[in-house]
Amino acid sequence: MARVHVLWALFALQLFCATFFLLDAVLDFIGIEGGTGVRALDTFEYFIAAALLIGVLITGREIGRIMRLNNKLSDQVRAASGEFTKLMDDQFANWGLTASERDVAILSIKGLSVAEIAEARGSAEGTIKAHSAAVYRKAGVTGRLQLLSLFVDELVEAPMIDAESS
Repeated sequence: MARVHVLWALFALQLFCATFFLLDAVLDFIGIEGGTGVRALDTFEYFIAAALLIGVLITGREIGRIMRLNNKLSDQVRAASGEFTKLMDDQFANWGLTASERDVAILSIKGLSVAEIAEARGSAEGTIKAHSAAVYRKAGVTGRLQLLSLFVDELVEAPMIDAESS
């Protein structure tokens, strides 16, 4: 959380510096000398320029850190997705599901209704209900939510990459 406060402080500092330079430029453009009250102090402008440079450097470093973190999280999501697919394939093989039952199970896990599965597969709803019943029986569950929970429970126990360690 301290990192967020530092970033907001840098944002405020950069906003102040940009406002100062913009005001100074506008006053120079309209011909008012010393309009900011510190025009004679070039040192103040040097300080503001240095503060902007430091802010830009720190912001660039933070952007790099966030991009690395984003890449790690994207890799983690891909790994979890691949693990989920592998877990389903292994479990479907253990249960001895047919190809049609596998398709129905996958579409059920994705949240499609019986009517939507029937439409997607070009089958009757009764056929989909029969396949679903066979999947649930072979899996030892009573419905779609229990079927999904079998897989989610396995994935939740898997270790995840610590996003804050980057």
